[in-house]
Amino acid sequence: GLKPVHVRNVAGLVFICLADEPPADFDEVAARVEPFLAPYEMGKAKVAHQVDLVEAGNWKLTMENNRECYHCDGHPELLSAYFPLHGYTKDDVPPRLRKTWERFEKATASLEAACARQGFPNEYVRELDNRPSGFMIGHLPLDGAGQSYSAGGKAVSAKRMGTILDDSFGDLHLHTQPNAWFHMLSDHAVVFAVLPIDKDKTLVRTTWLVHPDAVEGVDYDVDNLSLVWAATNAQDGAFVGRTQLGVEDPGYEPGPYSEVEGDVLAFVNWYVSRVDDYLSA
Repeated sequence: GLKPVHVRNVAGLVFICLADEPPADFDEVAARVEPFLAPYEMGKAKVAHQVDLVEAGNWKLTMENNRECYHCDGHPELLSAYFPLHGYTKDDVPPRLRKTWERFEKATASLEAACARQGFPNEYVRELDNRPSGFMIGHLPLDGAGQSYSAGGKAVSAKRMGTILDDSFGDLHLHTQPNAWFHMLSDHAVVFAVLPIDKDKTLVRTTWLVHPDAVEGVDYDVDNLSLVWAATNAQDGAFVGRTQLGVEDPGYEPGPYSEVEGDVLAFVNWYVSRVDDYLSA
């Protein structure tokens, strides 16, 4: 027969736990992220598109690849709207990104004003490795028009999500340990889930959500809606596959992380802590 599992709906996102007991802190984390998620009304949204991609690498390599942006220059489609500044500050941003930083500061001021008009929380919370239900949530502007992931940052769906008031409302991003991340835009949302298949094969499931009244072919085009992340996922799959080959090589030795890979270190710290807790119990 079917085995029971723990299921929790958090503002339209469904989380499943296969353990006998779910993490004791999950309710607290849900309460903290729900105010950010609620205006998007994802529980009412509809699935516009879903793609399953199998990467030729261990699932932890998939997650490490996701949790850093040192490699983001390898994503030309993503860079049409994404500011590749993760991990940098105004004082240490490299010269090649100074002009990008100036655009980022202007876009940040515009996003903060939009959040204030809507009464939207503008807090950045990062608790990736100090609790069982590790998470990070933040709100960043997008380049160009600042509306969506597309060429020039323009909207890819004509209908705004939920109760969002502004077309240019940046990217609300949520990371949850161990295997998911989410992007909420003014016009759609993207949900990513990572599922191990084998020691060297990983399923990456990407789901695009739009307003329930958005009509395909009228309000959005699936190819245009999914273009940036479909291309980015394919590129990431190649990166992960090459990394898998590297770590399998007899000559492989681990090296240090770069200074902008703090979220990768946090993922590893979280994983080691969970294993340690399990073995100690």
